[in-house]
Amino acid sequence: MGRIYRTCILYTLYAFLGAIICCRPMLKDARATVTSSIPTIARYFTTKGRYEEVNPHLIGDIYAVNTSVLQALSPGCREMHLSAIIRHGTRYPTSKNVEKMQRLYNLIVHKASGKAIWVREIKEKFVMRYTEDMDGRLADKGVLDHKHLAVRLSKLFPSLVSREMLRGGKISFVTSSKHRCVNSTLAFKRGLTDLWSVEEEVEHTVNNTLMRFFDECPRFVKEVEEKPGSMAERDKFELGPEMQRVGEKMADRLGLPYNLINADVTQAAFHFCAYEFALNTVNSPWCRLFDEVDAQVMEYSNDLKQYWKRGYGHQINSQSSCILFHDLFSRLDKAAEENKSGGPISEAVSIQVGHAETLLPLLTLLGLFKDEVRLTAANFAAQGGRSFRTSRTLPYAANLVVALYDCDEGGELRVQALLNEEPLTFPGMEAAPLYRVLRQHYLPLLKSCVFEEVCRLPPQRK
Repeated sequence: MGRIYRTCILYTLYAFLGAIICCRPMLKDARATVTSSIPTIARYFTTKGRYEEVNPHLIGDIYAVNTSVLQALSPGCREMHLSAIIRHGTRYPTSKNVEKMQRLYNLIVHKASGKAIWVREIKEKFVMRYTEDMDGRLADKGVLDHKHLAVRLSKLFPSLVSREMLRGGKISFVTSSKHRCVNSTLAFKRGLTDLWSVEEEVEHTVNNTLMRFFDECPRFVKEVEEKPGSMAERDKFELGPEMQRVGEKMADRLGLPYNLINADVTQAAFHFCAYEFALNTVNSPWCRLFDEVDAQVMEYSNDLKQYWKRGYGHQINSQSSCILFHDLFSRLDKAAEENKSGGPISEAVSIQVGHAETLLPLLTLLGLFKDEVRLTAANFAAQGGRSFRTSRTLPYAANLVVALYDCDEGGELRVQALLNEEPLTFPGMEAAPLYRVLRQHYLPLLKSCVFEEVCRLPPQRK
C-alpha cells in the first residue's frame, strides 16, 4: 500500500503543477504530455492505462530513472544478470472492442438527446477513427513505450544493458508471435541501437510456449477459458446494483432510455475514454460519461475479470505459468553457476515480451498482490484498499525485472526485483534477499509446478 499511496501523491502533485511546468525532452523523440489534459479517471483504466499513470514522474521527463530503487543493495554489489518480462506497448483496440464501440457511437449519434456541450461534441465533431482491421496492433505510442523503457533500463543497469553486451550477443530477445509483441521487441531493440549508434541486426526468437503459455495449457483452456461459469463473479457484478447505477447515470447524461444501456455499452464508453487518452493524449468528451465513483466501479469490474480469468480466482490460472516460472529460475541458476565457477556470464540480459496475460499469472504464482479476502461480486465496497489492482500493476509496457548481484558476501548472491521500475518485495522476504534464500522459499513450487503435469486434462470418466 505504501507504493500506491506514494504514487497517488506524485500523481496529484504532477496534475497540479502540469499547467505551469514545461516538459523538457531529453532526446529527439521524447513527447511532452500536458498533465492538465489527463482525465481525472485515468488512474482507473486497468490494463488500458498508460505507463505514465503508474510512474507520473515520467510525465515531465520520459527518460528519468530513480536509482534509489536499488538502495537495498550495498555499494559494492556487482550486477551479473537481468531477466525482464515485459508486456507489449500501447495498442489499438481489438476488433471485438471496436465493434462494440462503433455500436455505441451509432447509438449516441442517432438517439442521444442530452443537451450538454460535450454530448453535442460526440454527436457532431467526434471522428470514429477506430476500425476493426486495427485489431490490437501496436500504436506509435506503444513503439515509444518500449524505446523509452530500453533507455531507462540501460541507465538503471549500465554494465548489463550495454553496447558491449549487445554486440557480444549477451542480450537475448524472446517474444510472443502477436504483431504487437514482435513490434514491441523491435522497438525495444531500436531504443538500444539508436542510443548506442549500433547498426548490427539483433535477432529475436518467437516462443509462444513461453510467452503465450495460456494457449498451450489444455486444462486452463477447458476449465477457465471455455468453461461457462468460470467468470460468474464478474457476470454477477455486471448485473448488480453498482453497475446498474453507472449505466443509469450514463443514460441520464446522454439522454437515452435506461433499457438501451447495459454492461457492454458502459464498457465501450470506458474504452473510448481510455483509448482516446492512451493513443492520442486526449481528455475526450467520452470521459465526461463517468465520475470518479463510476470509474472505480468500472475498474472493479475489470479487476474481477482479471482475478477470475488470470489471477487468484482459479488455481490453474497461475499454474499455467509454471513454464515461465521455471525459465526465470533456470536463467538465474545458470548465471549463479557461471559466477561460482569464475567464468564469464553467457547471458547478461534476457528480454521477454508478452502480454498482460503473461505477466499476471506469473505474479500470482509468486504470491504477489494477494488479498486476504477474495474479490467477488458482493464485496466491491470492502475492496477499496485491495492489493489486486491492475491499474497499478498491468499498464501498457508493464514489466517485471529480476536482477542478480554478486555483493562480495562470501560467494552469496542477492536478487533485486522491480515491477514497473519500482522495488518489489517477494512475500515473506526482505528487500533484495539472498538468492539462496529466495530459491529455498520457492523450492516447493520449483519441485511441484511442472507445466506438462498441471496442464494435463484429467482422464474422462467412463
